[in-house]
Order: sequence, then C-alpha cells, then structure tokens
Amino acid sequence: MFKTSQRRPNRLSSSLLTMALAASVTHGNCDTTTAATIALNHNSTTTNMQDDNPLMKPSTLPFEAPDFSAIKNEHFLPAFYAGMAEQKQEIEAIANDANPPTFENTLEAMERSGVNLRRVQQVFFNLSSAHSNPEIQKIQVELAPKMAAHSDDIYLNNNLFRRIQQLHEQINSLNLDAEQQQLLRETYKSFVRAGAMLNADQQQRIRQINERSSSLSTEFQNNLLAITQERAVIVDDVAELDGLSESEIAAAAKAASERDADGKYLLNITNTTRQPVLAQLKNRGLRQRIWEASAYRGLGRDGGIDNRSLVLELAKLRAERAELLGYDSHAAYALEPQMAKNPAAAIGMLSNLVPDVVAKAQREAADIHAKMRADGIEDEVRPWDWEYYAEKVRQERYGIDENEVKQYLELDSVLINGVFYTMNRLFGVSFIERHDLPVYHPDVRVFDVIDQDGSQIGLFYADYFARPSKRGGAWMSSFVSQSHLLGKKPVIVNVMNIPKPVEGAPALMSFDHATTMFHEMGHGVHGLFSDVKYPSLAGTSVPRDYVEFPSTFQEDWAIHPEVLNNYARHYQTGEVMPQSLLQQVVAAKTFNQGYDTLEYLSSALLDLRWHALKPGDVPADMEAFEERSLAELGVNLTAVPPRYKTAFFAHVWPGGYAASYYAYMWSEVLAADSFEYVRQNGGLTTENGNRLRRTVLSRGNSLDPEQQYLDFTGSQPSVDGLLIRRGLKTPAVTD
Repeated sequence: MFKTSQRRPNRLSSSLLTMALAASVTHGNCDTTTAATIALNHNSTTTNMQDDNPLMKPSTLPFEAPDFSAIKNEHFLPAFYAGMAEQKQEIEAIANDANPPTFENTLEAMERSGVNLRRVQQVFFNLSSAHSNPEIQKIQVELAPKMAAHSDDIYLNNNLFRRIQQLHEQINSLNLDAEQQQLLRETYKSFVRAGAMLNADQQQRIRQINERSSSLSTEFQNNLLAITQERAVIVDDVAELDGLSESEIAAAAKAASERDADGKYLLNITNTTRQPVLAQLKNRGLRQRIWEASAYRGLGRDGGIDNRSLVLELAKLRAERAELLGYDSHAAYALEPQMAKNPAAAIGMLSNLVPDVVAKAQREAADIHAKMRADGIEDEVRPWDWEYYAEKVRQERYGIDENEVKQYLELDSVLINGVFYTMNRLFGVSFIERHDLPVYHPDVRVFDVIDQDGSQIGLFYADYFARPSKRGGAWMSSFVSQSHLLGKKPVIVNVMNIPKPVEGAPALMSFDHATTMFHEMGHGVHGLFSDVKYPSLAGTSVPRDYVEFPSTFQEDWAIHPEVLNNYARHYQTGEVMPQSLLQQVVAAKTFNQGYDTLEYLSSALLDLRWHALKPGDVPADMEAFEERSLAELGVNLTAVPPRYKTAFFAHVWPGGYAASYYAYMWSEVLAADSFEYVRQNGGLTTENGNRLRRTVLSRGNSLDPEQQYLDFTGSQPSVDGLLIRRGLKTPAVTD
C-alpha cells in the first residue's frame, strides 16, 4: 500500500477465543480430552469455591476492575474450569439451535459467550507476565493444553461452522451494518484458518499440534523468566563498576543482597541482546561478561537452561500446521490476514533497506574503532564495545552525557508533564490518580481517565519498575476490554521495566525509556478510546503490522519542543532542560541509526527465515541455522548482533509475533508518514488528535485498517516520513 516499490496476531475474530489462544503456553504430554470434560471433573472444587471466588462474578469495583485484594492463586484454576465448562455449554447451544442461523442467534450470541472465562483470563495472563510466581507458572503449565483444546472445540465445531458459513454466503442480503459485516467476515476467516474445512483426521492432527505448541510456548516463556536470574552477572569489586552513578551502584548492591550475595553487586540482564549498562561501564572485561551472559542465554551453557529443542520443535509444528491448512509455510499463513499479505512483501521491504543500513553501520563502526584506538585498544570492534564507544562518539559529536540527560528525566515528570500532557493537548483527556483501588503490586498506580466532556472513559494502570517477577520488555494489555454489546468500559495497563532506584533516590530514566513510555501510551489510548459494539473487534484487536502504528506515532511527541520543555526538568531544581542540551538531545535522536536499524532488521529477517521452513527442512542445529541465515541475508556484522537471538526471541516463540516481527518497521512507515502529515497540518492540536481518535483509535478492527489510515491522512503512506524520522531526509518547511 506504500507509495513506493518497498513493502512492510493472527487474530481470531471471536473475543471469546482471542484470550484463549493467547494462553497457548505450557508443558507436558497432551491428549484430546476437552476442557469441558476436564472441568466436570473439578465440579466439587468449583461448587465449594463458587460463592467466595472473586473471579466467578463481576467485580463490584469501578468499571469491574479486578479486586486484587481478594484474588488469590487458588482462585484461578476453579474459575478457569468453570468458565470453560460454561462457555462450552453456551457454544453447544448456539451450534445446535434448531432455528435457522441469524446474525443475532449465532455471531452475536458467540460474542456474548465466555464472559466469566474472559474475566479470569484477562487477570491471569496479565499477572503471568507482570507479576508471576511459581504457583502461577505451575497453573500455566496445567492450563495451556486445556485452553488450546477448548479453543479447538469451538473452532472445529462442525455444526457451529455450518451456521457461520451459511451467514457468510448471505452477507450481502442480511441487512447488516458495516461493523456487523466486518465481524462476520473476520469470524468466518478465523474458523477457516483454524481448520474448520479440514477432514476429521486433519482436524485431529491440528488439535495435537495446537496442544503441544501451547505446552512448548509456555515452557519457553517460563524459561525466559528463569534465565534473567540464572544469567544475572555478579561483580565482586566495586571498582569494576566505574562509570555507573552512585544510585545505580547502590541498586546493584541491593539486588545482590536480595540474592544472598551481601557485599557484592548484581547486574540483571534485560530482554534484548544489547544491554543498556554497556554504555556506561569502563571495564572492558566486565562489559564482555555482561554481553556474553546476554547473547548466549538459552543455549544450555554451563548446565543452564536450554531452549534449543523447544525452538526446533515449535518451528516444525508451525510448519506442519501451515502445510495442513494449505499454505507454503507458517510465514505465508501468518501474513495472509496482515497488511503485508505475504512474506515476499515483508522480506522485500526489509531487504531493500539492508544495503544502506549495513553501509551506515560500517561507517559508525569506523568511528567507534577510532575511539578504541585512541584508548590504546587495537582489537577489532566487538559487540561489548559498541555501546560504550558509541556513547563517547555521541558526547563528542553532540556534547551529550547520558547521565546528565537523566537528571532531567524523572519518572513522574515524564509521565505527568510529558505523556499525560500530550494526551491532554491531543485528545482533551485528563488522568487523575486515585489510591482507593487494590493493585497486584505496590509499584502499580491507578488513574481515572476523564474525557473532554467530563465523563469517565475508563481506568489506566501504570506498572513501570522492573522486578524479578516480571518478564522483560514493555507492553500494554487490558483487564477489561471495551464493548457496547456487553456494556464494558476499558481498564488498561501499561507495563515497563525501568530500573527501580533505591529508597529515597529519584526515579531517573534514560531517554529511550521516556520514549517507550510515550509508545506504550499510544497502545493505551488505542484501548481506552475504543468505541465499538463487539468485543472481538475492540481496541488493539487489529493486524500485527498495524497495531504498532498508533503507538509508534506517539513516540515522536517525546522530542517535540513544546512537550520536551514541559517535562524535561531537573529533578532537584525544576529547571527546564537548557535549550542547548535540548537541541542536542533532539539532534542525537538520529545518532547510531545504522546499529539500531541493523540489529532490528537482523531479528526480523531471522524470524521470517525460521517461519519460511517446511517441516522437513527444520535443521538439527539451531545456532548453525541462525549463523547461516544471517550470512545469506547479508546482515552478519560481528559487532552488530540481532536485537533478539533465536534462543531468547520472546516475540516469536512464546509471543504472538511469529513471522511478524517485521511489523514494527511496517508500522513505523505508517507512523512516520502520519506524523509528518500532522506536523504539516498544525501539529500538536486537539483537532488533529480528535481526527486520529475518530478515524483510527476508536475503530478497533470494525473497519479495514487500510481504510482507517486513508480516512486519517487522506492518502497512501510514503516512506518519506520514515526517512525524515531517521534523520536521512530534511523535512519540508512549514508555516
């Protein structure tokens, strides 16, 4: 759809199933016993706990927010089993209805089903990512194959599919509105893609693949959480931490003490191959230790956790399922409902960028090598050198000291004076903190979200600090999804992993973390502003390569002069960041783009390469395949490894981005193009914000995403905005 030769979850349409498939995560042998049958075996437990289980009935808190003061781990399994049994009965009643199928007695009835199951899913799967524990992980292991079976019992219900198929054939004569037509099309497509048209033997194999895949994915997810502790780096001598601030050293000492290593210092590993702390540490040997702890995790080294067999089996199962469904590969299957439509479009868009990006990374490497030689290091540039010496180049070129910048990026100021301020300027909404609602961890904060007319839109939960019970990265999710059909308003959560300071110290963050806060709020307002009837079309239930567009669009406000002047204030004096430093921060935003882009491209292309395999082509050696693929793709610069290596690629093995990690770049084209459109039409105004809200953020998946984009900007996207965003083209002058 781009105005150029370059091109950029599988989502299941029924809301009753979307969260069930998100639960595709566990361990152990599976059979085809249905979830409903299993649930009946738990009737005594369910009956005993029905009255006092807070997950089996709507919360009495505002907007049905979860009552975390009452929810306990032992409530989850009974609620899941009861919810699956209840939904199974609801679906059977729809499928076996003696009346002819209508939109109301089939599609709308499906949308109404599974309310209690959806409630427990939205609480449980948020906690399993944001605040897990051994009990929750054990529940995940038990649930994953059962949830997969429950989903298959619905999607592979022949009577139900016949009703949907009959309605789909009559879609033009049913007098449906646009949202109803979209729901019918999406539901039909999802059933077909799940295997509804396969024969009985093929469907049985699909069931086995789904159950086994869910078990493997959960094992991988749980392994990632354990690996962050397994591969944390212990430092004996504080002198090795030269380059860190006093508060960062104190935090490392506290982390070590919590791991029974008093007198030592612990540096945790974040989710990506690159580690932010490498930009500060002067000790090259320690930098190497940290990088290797990150890059070689999940490979079973030194008797540690080994994800290799999980990767190979998942790749083979996904390829087999795609083949059963009539696709050349899992990538072809995954991209069919996306904006890209096929792997060739995604690969083409990424591959077209490779030559220029590699050339830029090589020029950056030359600058870094010169700095190393000035320090007396004659070695070639290594991955653990890049961040440290890139920071030196950045300081020399732009006069920026990252630690100095952090003094102006205190968390509350970034959130309230930056993110919330921007949302108010764009959409007229206000965020008012409240302290009366229970939360799942003391660090979590809750805000009422008030619309410009004074009405309340919903609730926003903010969970920003890193902790051992939280998986890496940053994300948005929901505890309650918006739906006019069910009378629900949204309860949204943003989660990040900003290092928590020691008690009494300010929460200062990097500029990258500040930008990520804007990004996640972009997802947040996509959920908060949802204004659709049917829950399965609400909020962020859109194609993978579109869902990152509204969030990436919001990132650029972080460097907008008006916004920066409002939130970038010294944490002690309140002084606004000096204009000279502010200009340097903005100018430096495009620094190191060769490295940043190449590490992303490497991961995105590697993801597509894994998921282009046929079942018989899945290799026996994961590491050899990765190395060979990167070389063949022309992205194998030693000093610039993939952002995510295969053994800890959370987006694609346990996550929902299999064959779709390219989506971030595709979405960035849309975001950059639309931001340039806004910049040329008044910039940070409520008029522009309301247009974005009306045409995109409120629509969910009730309208084709390409049409949403056209309704917002009035034209097909161009790559010019992306070139401007990355500092490769000068923007046009505006009045």
